Amino acid sequence: MAIRNIVKIDEEKCNGCGDCVTACAEGAIQIIEGKAKLVSEVYCDGLGACLGHCPMDAITVEKREAAEFDEEATNEYLASTGRKPIEPQPFVCPGSLSVELSKKDSKVAADVPAGDIPSQLGHWPVQLKLVSPMAQYFKDSDILLVADCVPFAMADFHQKLLKGKNVVVGCPKLDDCDFYIEKLADILKMNTVKSLTVVHMEVPCCSGLCGIAKEAIRKSGVAVGFEDITISLDGGIKAREKVT
Repeated sequence: MAIRNIVKIDEEKCNGCGDCVTACAEGAIQIIEGKAKLVSEVYCDGLGACLGHCPMDAITVEKREAAEFDEEATNEYLASTGRKPIEPQPFVCPGSLSVELSKKDSKVAADVPAGDIPSQLGHWPVQLKLVSPMAQYFKDSDILLVADCVPFAMADFHQKLLKGKNVVVGCPKLDDCDFYIEKLADILKMNTVKSLTVVHMEVPCCSGLCGIAKEAIRKSGVAVGFEDITISLDGGIKAREKVT
């Protein structure tokens, strides 16, 4: 047994649609008595490819003591059910498939209607829960770790902060901070990161994003500091601080 990430299903929310069953390449989820259930811990890799397929938001990823994922046992189980063995690649969910978007320059592109402002987003997905630490866009990148309320408050977020950076988004109050720490640590360990910028709202709970960054840096063993940017409720930059 080990402490690791594993899928958790809220049966009260589950409507038994079965979308998660087809989305799970490992066959770890089945519909039993009208509800989605994790049939075995050893079949669940904890990556959460099923998350984006649940229409009821009944699936999350939690960190707890669980049996280790067993690829060999999983493939034997899949073979017994007539399914193909799993391929050694994460994030088969289309919503979390790593995609590098076309780069935007500082001028409005010729095909953008007058008055429209082009997006500065350079990749997909953006949720820290969904991104792969092995995504190519993290290589030699400037990473922007952003609280998910920031782009709603800050009207010029794309031009002022997002431009030229690779963004990951999360909420330190509502989401699993331990999971975020592990994921960010993996990103830092697996890639040569040129810089890290943390952007959060001025409300106290949102500053927890800095704690996530600090702990992830410690766990990664990578010597990197970051810039801490605080956004006011009216959308302005309230403070900037270098954290080493």
